[in-house]
Amino acid sequence: MNKERWKNKNYSFFSHRECEYFPCHKQGDPEDFNCLFCYCPLYALGKKCGGNFKITESGYKDCTDCIIPHKRENYGYITGKYKEIMDLIIKNEREESKAEKNYSISE
Repeated sequence: MNKERWKNKNYSFFSHRECEYFPCHKQGDPEDFNCLFCYCPLYALGKKCGGNFKITESGYKDCTDCIIPHKRENYGYITGKYKEIMDLIIKNEREESKAEKNYSISE
């Protein structure tokens, strides 16, 4: 089975040249700039995203210098991280559920 069956498929690339911010990362190649992941799904992975980011003084993740989600060839990398994102969601849901149970018991 071809693991990169997404290559050269329309669903794996979208360029929104009419966007007011295009390209939102100046170091990206406008001819090959993928807007499909405009809001990077890897942001939630924190330090495990694999991107070029900085943490600001106020504690936020600054992805200004990262173009991983905007390169056509990284569609597989991004979608390959979905299991990690789902695992993070499940972990957070379990922790919230446990905290809610502990809160209701201690009332």
